[in-house]
Amino acid sequence: MATGYGSEVLAAVHETALGMAEAGAISKRTMREFDEMCLTPVAELLPEEIRALRQRENASQAVFARHLNVTAGLVSQWERGQKRPRGASLKLLALVAKNGLAAVA
Repeated sequence: MATGYGSEVLAAVHETALGMAEAGAISKRTMREFDEMCLTPVAELLPEEIRALRQRENASQAVFARHLNVTAGLVSQWERGQKRPRGASLKLLALVAKNGLAAVA
């Protein structure tokens, strides 16, 4: 069973809904809406939280940036509060926070 959900119950419910969609019992649109509800919410991170996350993973700014496919300068700007991570970068940071740097390696 999928473990990317908030709980085993939510994973089981999603698996059931997926089976219903494949059988034609619920529409593709309903399934897309259900999938969206199941996604892990991604919260904004403060500069201190980004620095702490990088330090928790024992990574330099350059190594951390390489894993996130951004520049070391951008990581530095995030940590100083000059810029904020958005989109895919924010999602990757959420994955690192939850599962460690190896999850995006």
